[in-house]
Amino acid sequence: MKFYSTRNKNHLVSFKDAIFQGISPDGGLYNPAEMPDLSNLFNSMDENISFVDSSAKLASEILKDDLSSERIKNLCKKAFPFKPEITDAGNNIFILELYHGPSSAFKDFGAFFLAAAMEELLAGDDRKAIILTATSGDTGSAVAQAFHNKKNIEVVILYPSGRVSPLQEKQLTTLGGNVTALEVKGSFDDCQKMVKEAFLCKELSKLPLTSANSINLGRLIPQSFYYVYAVNKFRKKYDNLVFSVPSGNFGNLTAGVLAAKWGLPVNKFIAATNINKEVPEYLESGIFSPRPSAQTYSNAMDVGNPSNFERLKDIFNDDYKKMGELIAGEWVNDDDTFNAVKSYYEKTKKFIDPHTAVGYVASQRYINKLKSFSKDSTALITLSTAHPGKFLEVVEKATGVKQILPPQLEKILTLKKVSVLINNTTDALTNFLLEKFN
Repeated sequence: MKFYSTRNKNHLVSFKDAIFQGISPDGGLYNPAEMPDLSNLFNSMDENISFVDSSAKLASEILKDDLSSERIKNLCKKAFPFKPEITDAGNNIFILELYHGPSSAFKDFGAFFLAAAMEELLAGDDRKAIILTATSGDTGSAVAQAFHNKKNIEVVILYPSGRVSPLQEKQLTTLGGNVTALEVKGSFDDCQKMVKEAFLCKELSKLPLTSANSINLGRLIPQSFYYVYAVNKFRKKYDNLVFSVPSGNFGNLTAGVLAAKWGLPVNKFIAATNINKEVPEYLESGIFSPRPSAQTYSNAMDVGNPSNFERLKDIFNDDYKKMGELIAGEWVNDDDTFNAVKSYYEKTKKFIDPHTAVGYVASQRYINKLKSFSKDSTALITLSTAHPGKFLEVVEKATGVKQILPPQLEKILTLKKVSVLINNTTDALTNFLLEKFN
């Protein structure tokens, strides 16, 4: 499979070139040059297939031009010592728990696959890579842990000062080694803009920069794997499968859409956002109006101009009605998010984080809107994107109960934060990178 730039369909590259470039030289994002029909592959999988095996089967089909099936299977085994878990939340809503990896967030799936793929493709090569990534919370911690101490790879993470949870900040500022955290005086949108402009900066062109954001194809493709895993678990019992996807930068949703375009039997996706609702508005009007992000409880979704929306518009030829046939938009304010964390605990005695709460509310609303709802045929699968322990303050305030953290999160709280404070300008980032790596 080849991949083209969303801004020039004649610019074709291999998977290897796409992941090491991060974004196209013209500023576009890489999308598959073809949408193969993989229905037979999906139909060959049964409900008992392991996550590693289903992932390796799909990856082998997509990446066969770059890596052999044996190398891909070994890569998947290395990348995924963890897997999704599924919880029944009642009323035909199910929670797909994606936070059982090392950083306790769904982004572990993409980050650890990308790290393993880069290490595999760099083996025996003189090349080095500098990972440059912006984070609104969970990306940074997942990337930091996935790439920590990887040979021939340096990591620089930009995050907005005062706009990530204390535990998220600890996760990306305490590893050291080949991981550097830049604390930006601004918003996530500033961080994202700085990273994008760095890739297009002539002064930095001599540095081997690449990205581990979901703008990088190597993180996007493995995020499709857990949609396949979930469909395998549900398709025998339910005919109508709907995924509710908490969405910020829209990589998670785009990965599911790609899987559906390849033949995965998904009836609908819900783009569940907080009050940063530019995409739900687009789905209603066809007008996309990016604006400065607003701060919310679900901070990893505080994105005013989501990068991956360019990919989505390309997939649907910028036709919002076609996009709306597969994707429904739903936005949830902080009050409803807070109340969902509270009510879910009262109902189940289990915690959910604010991002999962947004997806859960969207699932409930979608069920209520269905004119004909059959419990025998419909399953609403809500993606749970982060362990509730990463948002101790909000969850405890909502439930009145203090959580017991898993060991990997508990130990981080005692570590010392180390970050470099910089201004929210591309010049500030350029000067830092040239001084550190030139």
